[in-house]
Amino acid sequence: MNIEQLNSNYGVTDQLQFSTGKGNFPIIHINNLHAQAVISVYAGQVLSYRPVFATEDLMFLSEQAYYQAGKAIKGGTPICWPWFGPDPEGLGRASHGFVRNRLWSVQSTSTTPNQETKVKLGVVDTPETQAIWPHPFELSIEITVGPTLTLELMTRNTGDRPFSITQALHTYFHVGDIAPICIKGLEDTAYIDKVDGGTQKHQSSQITIAEEVDRIYLDVSPELIIEDPTYHRQIKITSTGSQTAIVWNPWVDNSAKMADLEDDDYQKFVCVETANAANEVIEIQPGTANSLSARYQMVQL
Repeated sequence: MNIEQLNSNYGVTDQLQFSTGKGNFPIIHINNLHAQAVISVYAGQVLSYRPVFATEDLMFLSEQAYYQAGKAIKGGTPICWPWFGPDPEGLGRASHGFVRNRLWSVQSTSTTPNQETKVKLGVVDTPETQAIWPHPFELSIEITVGPTLTLELMTRNTGDRPFSITQALHTYFHVGDIAPICIKGLEDTAYIDKVDGGTQKHQSSQITIAEEVDRIYLDVSPELIIEDPTYHRQIKITSTGSQTAIVWNPWVDNSAKMADLEDDDYQKFVCVETANAANEVIEIQPGTANSLSARYQMVQL
């Protein structure tokens, strides 16, 4: 992608510009009245979002993250699609699908009347994707940067037969310290404990993190809150089109094993993912579309 051409076609004066980032990936920089943000065109992924009043970023982004074609970027808002987790058909395909590790295209940029910035990125099927997943599709993500950050993931079936997907906005939230945080809104909810072999369990109270956590929560509330006392803030997550949520933190051993994480990075983030996962499989008929969205709001206390 030619950066000069991208700025000519899609740049917004004094608000949005393109540059070449790590790995020579095109990067979008947004600086408007409400917030600053950085978006990677590779993977269709927000890497940074900070409202004007905030001193700390909403997003965690690993200092050791890969910026290589075919690799996922560790941090921000990776997109798991058209499946979440292991290959559902057991064919040896990569976990979490194939859109978080390829270049997307820029479809549009715009400014709203209240000076929010909208960016729309997309992926369509190619012979390469058809070899991985044999379905015609149009996938887009619309990112709205304003007082809140909103992501809307839209899947359109452009073929002549239905297909099924699972998906997730695999968002890494930056926290001051993992020990004192708690996650509210999943009390009295069943979950699948992937650390314990997929056993179904019951969440009776607020979630705290003191060990490896990898859980798929079922029939969830559309509003969740991360309490982050170290940074004196709440992170409010409001979802639509989702009945499942994932909570993940790799903890000590896994963080040390991951080359794209520092050993102590587990202390700095928690993933709370808006998803259609486990038994929430979405079937999309020919000529129709499905929308999954999440709005993130930072509240200083």
